Amino acid sequence: MTEFEQRRRAAAEQLAAKKVDALLVSSLANVRYLTGYAGSNGLVLITPSEEHFFTDPRYGSEAAANLSCKVHVCKGELIAAAAGIIRRKKFKKIGFEPAWLRMDRYAQLQDALPAGAALEPVANLIEELRAVKSPDEIAKIRRSVRVNSEAFARTMNRVRPGVREHQIAAELDFQMRMLGAEKTAFDTIVAAGPRSALPHAHPTSHAIGDKELVLIDMGAVVDGYSSDMTRVAHIGTPPRRIRELYKAVSEAQLAAIDSIRAGVPAARVDATARKVLKGFHLDKQFVHSTGHGLGLEIHEAPKIGKKEKMKLQAGMVITVEPGAYVNGFAGIRIEDTVLVTENGCQVITQTPKKLFIL
Repeated sequence: MTEFEQRRRAAAEQLAAKKVDALLVSSLANVRYLTGYAGSNGLVLITPSEEHFFTDPRYGSEAAANLSCKVHVCKGELIAAAAGIIRRKKFKKIGFEPAWLRMDRYAQLQDALPAGAALEPVANLIEELRAVKSPDEIAKIRRSVRVNSEAFARTMNRVRPGVREHQIAAELDFQMRMLGAEKTAFDTIVAAGPRSALPHAHPTSHAIGDKELVLIDMGAVVDGYSSDMTRVAHIGTPPRRIRELYKAVSEAQLAAIDSIRAGVPAARVDATARKVLKGFHLDKQFVHSTGHGLGLEIHEAPKIGKKEKMKLQAGMVITVEPGAYVNGFAGIRIEDTVLVTENGCQVITQTPKKLFIL
């Protein structure tokens, strides 16, 4: 049995507990997780005894050659074809992904169901399976991390006063692609000077000035899997205030990483980072969660936040990224991709964890 078949069976085994006869999977990330299909138009119908994949003629031959479930190549709407299977099998309760099924498709599916059948929202079933990565998935994330780190190293050799934020971002993206990335995992962040205090700043035409801080947040997608890293650099010798800010965030990040192991609630990791920053009187300048899972998507379960009840499990891959943002001055964020293990964790990110001085 292939890994994809094992994943589909694991999903099918949960249908009874969710009180549904079948599950219609419409999230493309979930479809890829279950089948390996990476196209732009696909649905999967999971039943207790079999699985059906639906796509259009653009992907038909590729799907038929590579997918081990029943493949349906549809000239019309995929929802209509899925509804036909549901009618033929006489299913009464059909689960769907409420976060991913568009309202027009929901209405179309509802109208096509036989009398007495009903749609039931089933949230996060596949996402919870995806939270713990297989060895093959971890290997893909490691390759993504390597591409990310090498692209950063190549680009930093070209950063100097006068280079614009959007030029640095373009070079990072170019290097990731040259090194084998399918795409960037998200819009690359490059923010200099006071703009670094904006956690998700978009690169602008601002020219990097002498004695300015530069924050870079970047991620690559390799074989479908994401990486995520944030590093900061300073043009010239950093002033004392910047060094102190970096020291505080670095200690918070290291403490959070040290708290990670299987069985630890995700909220405890977040609390650990916040406690350290509070000791530096910077807790109010930390305005986002400490991290998140990643994989086929850049943000996956678990969230490493204040109220997250999920306990970490060995095989989860998460980011650890505390930050402190002082409006009008500068922001520091240090982020690594981390693999949770039974007795601790492993930092996968290879780029040195330091304040780069250019």
